[in-house]
Amino acid sequence: MKPFRALPIGWIFQVPLFRLLALNLGIGMAAAAIMVGGLLLLNPHRLRDLILADASSGAALILLLFGFVITFGSAAMGAAIMAIGRRPTSGGGGGLAARACEAIPLPIRAKSD
Repeated sequence: MKPFRALPIGWIFQVPLFRLLALNLGIGMAAAAIMVGGLLLLNPHRLRDLILADASSGAALILLLFGFVITFGSAAMGAAIMAIGRRPTSGGGGGLAARACEAIPLPIRAKSD
């Protein structure tokens, strides 16, 4: 039996898929923090006043931030996963152009009994 070998600390960032997901989760977390900060700054429908008037305002802010992190983080990670198979365009610009969404033919073998 082989002895247990400890993995290095940063092994997960060497796997390209995990690195892609971690990067997009960070982007989603930043977007969530900006959204919560914007909501507190703009105070729509006196939301900031309602949160800060509560006895447990810290818990309310943490739950609000957690909900936005889950939402924006999963949306960014899902968009990154769905964009993996897309061919890069030669134009250099971002966005969805009609030529970037062309069909890719795949060979299919018939099942023989």
